[in-house]
Amino acid sequence: MDYNWIVAMGSPQEGAGGGGMYMLVWMVLIFGLMYMLLIRPQRKKQKEHEKLLGELKKGDKVVTTGGMFGTIFAIDDDKGRIILRINDQTKLEFLKSSIAGRVEK
Repeated sequence: MDYNWIVAMGSPQEGAGGGGMYMLVWMVLIFGLMYMLLIRPQRKKQKEHEKLLGELKKGDKVVTTGGMFGTIFAIDDDKGRIILRINDQTKLEFLKSSIAGRVEK
């Protein structure tokens, strides 16, 4: 029997020495891309919203996430609620977190 062809093929591990390292590099690059495109902008937007909620004061004109416009009548930080005056006779209570933004005067 001739077994020389088995030796000529070589071991299967000779060409696969750096494959694991390339896979690790690709995984790090993909995670970095996901962080830059998804996680970082969302955190920035969340911090801006928290800053806005911290700066609200009585008399500010705001819009809620539901699209309702009003003027802040009272703020209850303990319960996390805001009372908005819609017109002279109407006052509604909202969660502070439901304020979407401040409306320019």
